[in-house]
Amino acid sequence: MTDFKTADLLDAHEDKALQVVQPGFHNFGGRNKFSGEIVTLKIHEDNSLVREFVAMDGKGKVLVVDGGGSTRCALLGDMLAEKAAKNGWNGVIVYGLIRDSVDIGQMDIGVKALGTIPLKSVKRGFGVKGEPVHFHDVTFTQGEYVYSDEDGMIVSPVKLVD
Repeated sequence: MTDFKTADLLDAHEDKALQVVQPGFHNFGGRNKFSGEIVTLKIHEDNSLVREFVAMDGKGKVLVVDGGGSTRCALLGDMLAEKAAKNGWNGVIVYGLIRDSVDIGQMDIGVKALGTIPLKSVKRGFGVKGEPVHFHDVTFTQGEYVYSDEDGMIVSPVKLVD
């Protein structure tokens, strides 16, 4: 669902425990506005689990990747973003960097990240799946919902729009 504005959601749901992600993320995907149920990964300079998850059915979901804010390598590139789009993911949020940003910008998927770098990550298969992750003053909990548009991102414990 893309018929929302984060500012309007905040105004309309002041009674709910909504969290506002602090600034610093940039839009890279072909969708500037996306939302969905949160699926979490915590990794460090190893995108093996990202590859595993984007290969799964992501209909109605957003993959939130806590890469620790590392600026040493990319955790998402065009091949993984394309796989995510084909498997129905609404978006991918990377607390870290991506690569192939021009190609990702042509894809029908939302992608937010801190920036870009051309260097790929290592592949060792390490990371944590499904645990709450915390960055930019927000805790992303699997099963909750994230709403992202040009103004920023908010996290809600309940679904706010269909």
